Amino acid sequence: MKLKFSIIIPVYNRPKEIDELLESLTKQDFTNSFEILIIEDGSKESSDIIVQKYKLQLDLKYFYKENSGAGASRNFGIKKATGNYFIILDSDVIVPKVYLSEVNNALEANYTDAFGGPDAAHSSFTSLQKAINYSMTSVLTTGGIRGKKQAIGKFQPRSFNLGLSEKAFEQTAGFSKMKNGEDIDLTFRLWEKGFETQLIEKAFVYHKRRSTIPQFFKQTFGFGTARPILNIKYPETAKPTYWFPSLFIMGLDLSLIVLVFGYPQLFYCYLFYFSLIFLDSLRQNRNLKVAFLSIITSFTQFLGYGLGFLKSQFLK
Repeated sequence: MKLKFSIIIPVYNRPKEIDELLESLTKQDFTNSFEILIIEDGSKESSDIIVQKYKLQLDLKYFYKENSGAGASRNFGIKKATGNYFIILDSDVIVPKVYLSEVNNALEANYTDAFGGPDAAHSSFTSLQKAINYSMTSVLTTGGIRGKKQAIGKFQPRSFNLGLSEKAFEQTAGFSKMKNGEDIDLTFRLWEKGFETQLIEKAFVYHKRRSTIPQFFKQTFGFGTARPILNIKYPETAKPTYWFPSLFIMGLDLSLIVLVFGYPQLFYCYLFYFSLIFLDSLRQNRNLKVAFLSIITSFTQFLGYGLGFLKSQFLK
């Protein structure tokens, strides 16, 4: 079967992001035809002028619809697409010029009905964006579940960089109505239907997260609230490790309490852990500011996810 890619990009009030993403798509070294569908999800800041800018360079289709969330917008775009393999991208990513070629080569060598790719930080990103990228991708913080092949088992694609065949979409109906964790929910339903997923390690994107620290906390809090819901929906997928961020935060609180009473040993363990994060981030990013911010973003990630998990687990 010859693959025809349809790239689906939901957007909400982010015309500048779409500009950067479309610019990167004009530079692909992929020689086969592909289409791009921009789904404007009820935005007040429309991207239509940006889309017009690239009409002569790309096979572009633009749709404006009432706001319904990213998952429903992706489903909407897939139903409008003419390809047989759908690539889902977030609006805040930039793709390297080899992206589509790497996806095509990997699927020709080892076809699966769904795939995911890693995310990375571009050299032009801010120090905070690089630190958030470190926290979200490091083996020390997430176990490398977002794209470190040596650190994962069965790969769960994430919606910022995800591929799905026409057949898989038809049998799963695509993304659910979940606000958070909808990509994980889709993966579990794909597995239930017998579809295989894979990580295409070379098909990475530069994920230009727009988060401030409070926004990053809110995002990870949402991730945390989704996990107990997924555990109930798919009990066979529940793992004790999902409790780790919550236990980490409770342990940190305990370490501060016992420190006051003259027992610093537990607190020293946390100091050692955050020192490892600093050194590992410094090794990867070669920047002291990014390394320091990586401590803050990693703590924020644990705090947000941990509190969200506990809220969803016990205050249903």
